[in-house]
Amino acid sequence: MDVILEALDMKTGYTAAGGGSWIPCRGDELESVSPIDGRVIGRVRKATRKEYEQVVDQAATAFHHWRMVPAPVRGDIVRQIGDAMRRRKSELGALVSLENGKILAEGEGEVQEMIDMADFAVGQSRMLYGLSMHSERPGHRMYEQWHPLGPVGVITAFNFPVAVWSWNAMIGLICGDTLIWKPSSKTFLTALALLKIAWQIFRDNDLPEGILSVVIGDREDVGGALIDDSRIPLISATGSTAMGQHVGKRVAARLGRSILELGGNNAVIVTPKADLDLAVRAILFGAVGTAGQRCTSTRRVIAHRDVFDRLAQALIQAYRQVPIGDPLVDGTLMGPLIDRQAVDTMQLAIQQITSEGGTILWGGRVLAGGLYDTGTYVSPCIADVRPDMPIVARETFAPILYLMRYDTIAAAIDINNQVPQGLTSAIFTTDLREAEQFLSHAGSDHGIANVNLGTSGAEIGGAFGGEKETGGGREAGSDVWKTYMRRQTATINWSGQLPLAQGIRFDVKI
Repeated sequence: MDVILEALDMKTGYTAAGGGSWIPCRGDELESVSPIDGRVIGRVRKATRKEYEQVVDQAATAFHHWRMVPAPVRGDIVRQIGDAMRRRKSELGALVSLENGKILAEGEGEVQEMIDMADFAVGQSRMLYGLSMHSERPGHRMYEQWHPLGPVGVITAFNFPVAVWSWNAMIGLICGDTLIWKPSSKTFLTALALLKIAWQIFRDNDLPEGILSVVIGDREDVGGALIDDSRIPLISATGSTAMGQHVGKRVAARLGRSILELGGNNAVIVTPKADLDLAVRAILFGAVGTAGQRCTSTRRVIAHRDVFDRLAQALIQAYRQVPIGDPLVDGTLMGPLIDRQAVDTMQLAIQQITSEGGTILWGGRVLAGGLYDTGTYVSPCIADVRPDMPIVARETFAPILYLMRYDTIAAAIDINNQVPQGLTSAIFTTDLREAEQFLSHAGSDHGIANVNLGTSGAEIGGAFGGEKETGGGREAGSDVWKTYMRRQTATINWSGQLPLAQGIRFDVKI
């Protein structure tokens, strides 16, 4: 732990707020506790409303400078940030694992996603295109253009302390926005380490403080102030559906914009024509990776009756071989849950499975002894359930996998769609017609639909997000840069006449 923190110069000298340098904070002390062994990694004093106001004032002032920097030049700053993160990839990946509990390969993979996002944004900085439209009025030219939006608030969850921020930050920066980050209180050290590296890039380029900011504090003093602040036209929030409903209502009340990335209850359909070996490997990673604490985690498997038993046995055999332990140790495939509260939530869900008539096929135990005495380690769980059980419609943020049966492909798609969440979905089949039905208008109603790959591991080149209670937001990839800018339609009259649209005549002698 000490080696990781020293490598990132994170032993001392940071606080819970800043936009280029640290602002002394006066709030209560907050600890970052590693779920690996229960040790305190670091402490900060939380920001109060006063420090929040300093951060927002600084971000608003910096916006007036940053928006006038040409977009390709902003892209070059993002390139430098990406390069700096690339040089510190191993240390940052280790810090993600230390603070979050995901295995080192996933921690470094998340840092790589941030680096990839920076590379993507650099190219996008030269492609902030507007359209030219033909006017119905002679001697007129009409077109649309895109301007920087303003300070953007970014609220992230503990499970992806690097990637989700980068989806917003890298695109927001090339769009000319400044960003104010409220990271999870469970993984704040990672946020502070990232900004410490990025701030040096801004200093090296003689840019003002406040372009990238961080503020960590209580839910209302900081979180509530952020979502209610009319100086912040866009809030991007990642978390539970309940959190998103709270944020969405309050941002909408002031007519602000929001990007909501919320719950997932993702399913994999396995048909009789599936490559079962491929399906088992994808389901294993999707359900066990990050200890089941991804919004994209595989939570439901909808298997045809003809393959159900073979698939269940193959998954049980695979689960038995998953090494559970210290995520910083090479060979570990599953680390701890984020804290004991998450473990308690998992145990309550397992009790509900059995009370509703489901059967636990494997796992679900809280592990004990040695490192496991932190109370944060569990064995991943497989349960045989019915799709109509209430617990199946609820997202439990833990490694619980529900197995259920289907008879027809139409029925499997209905089961996939019947939950209130709609993030990511998948089908395993070698039948083209089954695949196309799954991808059709009458197929999966989720924001992401995959064929012969799992629900986790979305690439940055495609827009990420989902429908229904997942919030409808989109981040990364595609044309989501438009969300971080304001659209303006411009018409230029070069005719010397004043014809009106729709052929309206309004003649008067002047």
